[in-house]
Amino acid sequence: MAKTALVVIDMLNTYEHQDADLLVPSVTHTLPAVVQLLERARERGVPVIYVNDNFGRWRSHHGEIVDAALSSPHAGLVGPVVPDEASYFIVKARHSVFYETPLAYLLGMLDLTHLVLCGQVTEQCVLYSALDAHIRHLSVTVARDAVAHIHEDLAEAALRMMETNMGARVLPAAQALR
Repeated sequence: MAKTALVVIDMLNTYEHQDADLLVPSVTHTLPAVVQLLERARERGVPVIYVNDNFGRWRSHHGEIVDAALSSPHAGLVGPVVPDEASYFIVKARHSVFYETPLAYLLGMLDLTHLVLCGQVTEQCVLYSALDAHIRHLSVTVARDAVAHIHEDLAEAALRMMETNMGARVLPAAQALR
């Protein structure tokens, strides 16, 4: 049986970027499902791995990223999903959670072979992360209602691509950690 991890992508965000006005409403809508996934994973002892952009600050670390996000005008979107002490945290610089990060090594050390993805942005970081997981022969579930988008039409196309081309399961968050 596959050992599962919940991967939370880019939820620690200051929303100080070009597409923030388009993204924030979607994050607001998906936040309850992300929170439920986090609670369910923690209750079941499923490892939670946060993989987050460093906001282009090459001196960033876990605490600085969390503090910057919690100090932003959109702290209400961050507070409910702040990592706990048991969570893993990886800083990324580009779209995929795998690109030049130690994630693959961590998954191997923990003997994890199935990833449940949630976070943002469906048509960018979530899509590229699902592809990179697929080419590494990891199984993927995308929690449809726990991924936020900038462009709804592209997000729907990305979900279809993940399901059709990568064999990802696209399920509601309530079914994603079964």
